[in-house]
Amino acid sequence: MPRLFTALEVPDDVGAALSSYRGGLSGARWLDVENYHVTLRFLGDVDEDTAQEAAYLLGQVRRAPFAVTLEGLDAFGGSRPRALIARVAPSPAIVDLQAEHERLMRRAGLPAERRKFTPHVTLARLRDSSSRAVADYLGLRGGPPGLSFRAERFVLYSSRDSVGGGPYVVEAAYPLR
Repeated sequence: MPRLFTALEVPDDVGAALSSYRGGLSGARWLDVENYHVTLRFLGDVDEDTAQEAAYLLGQVRRAPFAVTLEGLDAFGGSRPRALIARVAPSPAIVDLQAEHERLMRRAGLPAERRKFTPHVTLARLRDSSSRAVADYLGLRGGPPGLSFRAERFVLYSSRDSVGGGPYVVEAAYPLR
């Protein structure tokens, strides 16, 4: 049973720039640069029939390429931070693409996503990092000013159940045109 999700890939040059933020935060498990992505829709562990239906439906998406802009660093989890992220500007193009993925996955029989879509690139998973340490880290680093890239395609990734995610395998790629 594959664990699937749709995402935008982060180009190598942007990944390299984001990797410069690695280090300096106790309790952080840094993701490998090749695993950086912007998740659009998590499908979860699905059976083969659902995976094939999802892949087919995603092939019907017709969207133009668009710019993806990184706004800065942040953390998820509030007083118990669990992830260090690079925020992605929620442009109409990315929000609409994600909403279409949501509709298509519901059509494939998957339950509605309960979490609000917050576009981001996860840089590290946090374990036992204090909110103070995370705030200090963010205060010193600011964020990736002016980083952006053009999304030319989205992908259907599979992953194995592991601590911290990855490695991710591109199961299908869908051009934006």
